Amino acid sequence: MTAQESTSTRPYLIRALYEWCTDNGLTPYVAVRVDDSVQVPREYVKDGEIVLNISFDATSALQLGNDFIEFKARFGGKPREILVPVGRVIAIYARENGQGMAFPPPVDMLAGGDVSPVLASAPVPAGPAAAATASPEDRVVQLVGSDDGAKDDGGDAPRPPPAAGGGRPSLKRVK
Repeated sequence: MTAQESTSTRPYLIRALYEWCTDNGLTPYVAVRVDDSVQVPREYVKDGEIVLNISFDATSALQLGNDFIEFKARFGGKPREILVPVGRVIAIYARENGQGMAFPPPVDMLAGGDVSPVLASAPVPAGPAAAATASPEDRVVQLVGSDDGAKDDGGDAPRPPPAAGGGRPSLKRVK
C-alpha cells in the first residue's frame, strides 16, 4: 500500500491528542472550519470557524471516529447534536496551555486563498521524495503558545501555568 492509498492520519492524531489532554487533566478543544457538512449551532460560528470543547465534562456520547466526530452538548442551555467531519478539523489543542496540533486547512480554504495566518502546514514525511508527493492531508504543524518567546528545546520540562486572568491561549506559526 502506498502513502497515497493509506488512510488519513488526522483521526488518529486527534484521538491521540484527546487522550493526552485527558490524561494530563487538560481540556481538549477542536477548531473546526464550518461548511454545510458540519452540524453545529450556527449562531456560535465566527469567521467560518467554531471552537468546540470536547472534554468528558462538556459532552455526552462522544465518538472520535475515522470519518466524523460526534457528540451531544449544551449550547446556551439547549441540548444539541454535533457532527463534524474529521477533514474539517483544523486544530486540536489544550485550552490551558495551547499545546496541540494544527492540520492543513480543508481544500476549499486552499482553493479560495482563505488560509488563516495563524495556521500553516509543514510536510512531515521523511525524505525529499516523500515531501514532494505529500498531499495536504499528510501535513501537520505543532501549536505553541504565543507568549513563549524562548525556543523550545524539545524537553519535557513543565511550563509554568498561565497568569491569572491571562485570557485564551493564542497560536503561533511554527515551521
